[in-house]
Amino acid sequence: MGKYKGPERRKHPRLNANFIVSYKIIEPPSDFDLSQTKDVSQGGLFLTTNKGFEQGTLLSMTIRFPFASDKLKLTGQVVNSEEKVKNLLYETHIQFKDSDEAFLKKIGNFINKELDK
Repeated sequence: MGKYKGPERRKHPRLNANFIVSYKIIEPPSDFDLSQTKDVSQGGLFLTTNKGFEQGTLLSMTIRFPFASDKLKLTGQVVNSEEKVKNLLYETHIQFKDSDEAFLKKIGNFINKELDK
C-alpha cells in the first residue's frame, strides 16, 4: 500500500521516536510484553507488537519519556492492529485513555520542541 496523500486527519503532530514500552492487556489480565514506539503524539502512540489486538482492547502501559524523571503508567486503547509478518509482527496504534491534562500538555510541549529542532 502506498503512502497516504490525502489531507492530514490527525489531531496532533507525531514525532518519530523510540521509547521502550511495557504493556499488557487489562481484561482479561495478561503478562507484560516489551516493545518500542515507532512514533508518539499527544493523543497516543504507534508501536510494534508480537501479537494482534482487537480494536478497543485496553492496555496498561509503562513508558519513560525524557521529560519525566519516573516511568509513567498509562492506559491506552487499541485503535487498530495490523499484521505485518504472519504470526510474528503487528503494527499497533494506541490512543491514550484517562490521561490527565498535565501529562498531555507535557507530551505535547515535548513533541513540539523536538519537531522545531
